[in-house]
Amino acid sequence: MPKRNTQQRRQIIAAMVQEQGEVSVESLSSLFETSEVTIRKDLTALEESGFLLRRYGGAVRLPVDLIDDSSEYLSKQKLAIANEAVQHIREHNRIIIDSGSTTGALVKALDQTGLVIMTNSLALANELTVLECEPTVLMTGGTWDARSESFQGKVAEQVLRSYDFDQLFIGADGLDLSRGTTTFNELVGLSQVMAEVAREVIVLIESQKIGRKMPNIELEWQQIDKLITDDELPAAIKLQIEQQGIEVIIAKHH
Repeated sequence: MPKRNTQQRRQIIAAMVQEQGEVSVESLSSLFETSEVTIRKDLTALEESGFLLRRYGGAVRLPVDLIDDSSEYLSKQKLAIANEAVQHIREHNRIIIDSGSTTGALVKALDQTGLVIMTNSLALANELTVLECEPTVLMTGGTWDARSESFQGKVAEQVLRSYDFDQLFIGADGLDLSRGTTTFNELVGLSQVMAEVAREVIVLIESQKIGRKMPNIELEWQQIDKLITDDELPAAIKLQIEQQGIEVIIAKHH
């Protein structure tokens, strides 16, 4: 197969999982003529974006009770959430954008002038530098974490604490209705600091991830101000989240 860039390769892998139900690292490595390490990173990123579940030696399709299996449907949700989120940003705001696919959709929607944006993602930083609105881009630095494809650790935390921010936009792998956002990644320290240094914390999450309990709590309810999700969220679940003191904003997708 001809060489593909990372995004193209991951789109193909996601489609293969949906079609075949299961894929192996070994076969994908051979198909794309790339290393097994690279394929494992792809599968991790796709798992964290809610497209598949990792299994030893490969990955499998998500159970139907967890997620709609249409990647187009997912992308429409992310786009709707991003378009809603961007409405909550004022010109000249100082914001943090955490690494992730839903926050990545937000970056593409930005058009406010005078923004100062801190991120721990190299991919998002690259996208920010080519926006027409020309934000000032800050990087946390720190220790590179291949699993989340972002910088983490004490250095990153120290850099964040050197500034103050108006808003944090952060995604989540899941949401425990009794506790807060959850994640596959054990490295939650930086997310905690991001929330500490921002006056307003806004979680961006697709409705089908709400109720999914991942191993690690990332942000507890008292650390979150707003949650933006899509219009597939049941009214009863919306009320349950609001009872935690969270403003729930529904983004409509068409």
